[in-house]
Amino acid sequence: MKSARRLLRALLLVQLAAALLIAWSAAAFLQMAPWQAALLGAGSVVLVRLLINMNNFVMAAHFASATPPAFHLGAGARLRLLAEEFRASMLVTSWFVPCARAATRIYPDSRQPPVLLLHGYGCNSGYWAHLLPLLDAARISHATVDLEPVAGDIDDYVPLVERAVRELCAAAATDRVAIVAHSMGGLVARAWMRAHGSAALARVITLGTPHHGTALARFGLGKNAFQMRPGSAWLRTLAASEDAADRALVTSLYTHHDNIVSPQESSRLEGARNIEFGGVGHVALGSNPRVLAAVMDELTGLASGVPRC
Repeated sequence: MKSARRLLRALLLVQLAAALLIAWSAAAFLQMAPWQAALLGAGSVVLVRLLINMNNFVMAAHFASATPPAFHLGAGARLRLLAEEFRASMLVTSWFVPCARAATRIYPDSRQPPVLLLHGYGCNSGYWAHLLPLLDAARISHATVDLEPVAGDIDDYVPLVERAVRELCAAAATDRVAIVAHSMGGLVARAWMRAHGSAALARVITLGTPHHGTALARFGLGKNAFQMRPGSAWLRTLAASEDAADRALVTSLYTHHDNIVSPQESSRLEGARNIEFGGVGHVALGSNPRVLAAVMDELTGLASGVPRC
């Protein structure tokens, strides 16, 4: 399916059908009261979603890089990590992505570079639901773009990014943008830099991007998942195309408890500014207050004297 929006809507319908079937069976065969049957149906679906989320952590642990002592977690912190990641995953996949549309908002009086937001694998612009209000509060112009098809070649997303950069520059009357990208979106941003250079770029900020690949990409579908496998020819070619000046434009934010990017040190990019976090999951990088504060610090720290057309 081409669109993440349509894909997740279809999956939500499957989950609804499963919940209704369980509820009907409980009422018909177990003689449960309607409210009890409905609770059982909904709870069963939520439980399956929780088990899937937990399994991501288990699979990531098999390929994990060593966690620095400063980022070791106790039992309580691990429970908070799981709870935050599960909440973030449920909101993103069950509400934000199914309802989202790419959009642009311009603040003519802003002196900050406008921001282009690039989502990750299997998502769309809905992933940025928690960052957008912060950009609005800071009066930073911004635009989102949906990278489609969902399972496409990463290089095929580059023309979408180039068009979005040109349109955002024109709308904001400037010649530079900043890019904030989650997961695969960071690789898309680097592929765009390889194709179009960095003249129009103020900064690239990546969140949980598998710069060196992730072992869990072996279980993904599509050309892009294949490209994100550790040691892939695509990743090697991308790295070989970059020089020190390119890497110096990148800030990589990553978590030592990423449940999708594993080994987690894969998000550490040589020559870039690397900022480490602990106790945060992969999807929750887009909503965690500490991470969002770091993103805003990076953006507001850019030179305010943006050249304007």
